[in-house]
Amino acid sequence: MSESSIFDVFPPMPSDGKVTVCEQNGQLISVSSSSKPYKKPAGYPEVNISGVGSSSLTHRENAKSAFLPHDETVWKRALHAWYEMGTPGVFEEIVNSSQDVPEWVGVAAKKTLTFVRWANSLHGSIFPHLSMSNEEIITKFSDIVNWPQSPVRAFAWHPHTLKFAYALGDDSIKVHSGKNDLVPILKHKLQKNVADIAWQPQSASVLAIAGQSCVLIWHVEPTSLATRPSTSSCQVLHRTNHAPVTCLAWDPSGRILLSSSPVDTSLMAWDVPMETCVPLRRLGGGGVSLLRWSPDGSKVFSATPSQLFRVWETKKWSCEVWTKCTSRCKAACWSPEGKTLLFATENEPIIYSLTFSTSIDDTSTVIGGSQSAVVSVNLRETEIATEDGTMMKIGGCVQNMVMDRHGERLAVTLHDDKGNVLPYIALFRTKINPLLEITPCGLIQGETGEFPQHISFQPNYDKGALLSIVWSSGALQYVPLYFIPSDEIQNASYHQPPLPNMNGHLLSPIPRLT
Repeated sequence: MSESSIFDVFPPMPSDGKVTVCEQNGQLISVSSSSKPYKKPAGYPEVNISGVGSSSLTHRENAKSAFLPHDETVWKRALHAWYEMGTPGVFEEIVNSSQDVPEWVGVAAKKTLTFVRWANSLHGSIFPHLSMSNEEIITKFSDIVNWPQSPVRAFAWHPHTLKFAYALGDDSIKVHSGKNDLVPILKHKLQKNVADIAWQPQSASVLAIAGQSCVLIWHVEPTSLATRPSTSSCQVLHRTNHAPVTCLAWDPSGRILLSSSPVDTSLMAWDVPMETCVPLRRLGGGGVSLLRWSPDGSKVFSATPSQLFRVWETKKWSCEVWTKCTSRCKAACWSPEGKTLLFATENEPIIYSLTFSTSIDDTSTVIGGSQSAVVSVNLRETEIATEDGTMMKIGGCVQNMVMDRHGERLAVTLHDDKGNVLPYIALFRTKINPLLEITPCGLIQGETGEFPQHISFQPNYDKGALLSIVWSSGALQYVPLYFIPSDEIQNASYHQPPLPNMNGHLLSPIPRLT
């Protein structure tokens, strides 16, 4: 493996006090942070989540006992505990309410709880995350940086239209639609510790929510004028011992919803209209911490809290297993055609790639993954100059990474060896065919003191790619990356006369910022 870092050949970083606003003619454009407003291209809602809905987990836990329904029967409280914490919660509630149950029931519950805790501690010595609280598990495995204190707990673009949703610290969810000033707010009594949200493809209204004890399916009609949709618009999908749910992935056709939990080794494949699921069981790994369904629908990547990850084919649901990672897989993304998987582990400053063979026909169940992963990018820390000549250290391990729908831009957030997220986003140009190529584009910087909490590409942007960033300040920034996709250039070459010589540059739209 080469010791040279890709940051050695990166363009200069914007100087302090400048904010990156777009990519134009192959270069990232930065302006002074005083040149506001710069966060909102025309037609996009202006959103600032600063101070809205945030709450302290510690305060919530301390205050929780003040609102427990003590006037309810012990059996009803046990049922609530089952929804909240699963089977162990039932025995814990009975033990805590021993004065309200027959003596033999209290003794049996105490012995059972002791056994369950002993078994969990034994298992937890192999998989330490199993001894964590729900909040600690979500914090460790969420895509969101510093999940407990982040302005948002989850964020998702709609796959087909200018609409997105995000979860706040009070577990409410807001939905924004283009220029529409109406912002529905979704709340449900079981909507607690939201860790992930996902819009159903081929649907205008269905939003899946990953919660502490279940999966919630909201039906948010685009034409509705209600700002607080009724809970009758929400389905509850519950599976025993499948909690907390931390990751969701829809089949690109919208027919199947996968859910996963870091404490459950089974993936759940849900038929949402029927409210039924089929568990995809495999031993090993201690749970499922990350899901990525390939854009072509043929494969699913599933990481575990251990050094093991799997790639499933979606015809017969067989899988291939990779076990030689140095640590757990922390981030992953697919190329648009589903032939290339990029992934990164928790403690290495490296992006790896796996290639997969193309199935001969639609009935093939061959996954065909390469036998070993290839080092595609070395992100080792190095020193580079800023635009004003100041030297600064840059580089680290991957926090999260996303690829645009054309497969031509890759955005990566990084953290240092202490786990602190770095205050910029590395943007790369990518080429998938005939071979994978990843080259530097530049560094995206926010206002002074801001750190990226979440990044994602709008799935249906038509002028290249649009990267959305939730900064630690609560500001949602849109960064349009103007370029002409390679496939459109190739198609145009067959139908249009040659373009005039542009001195080696392609024309791209002038950024219109409002």
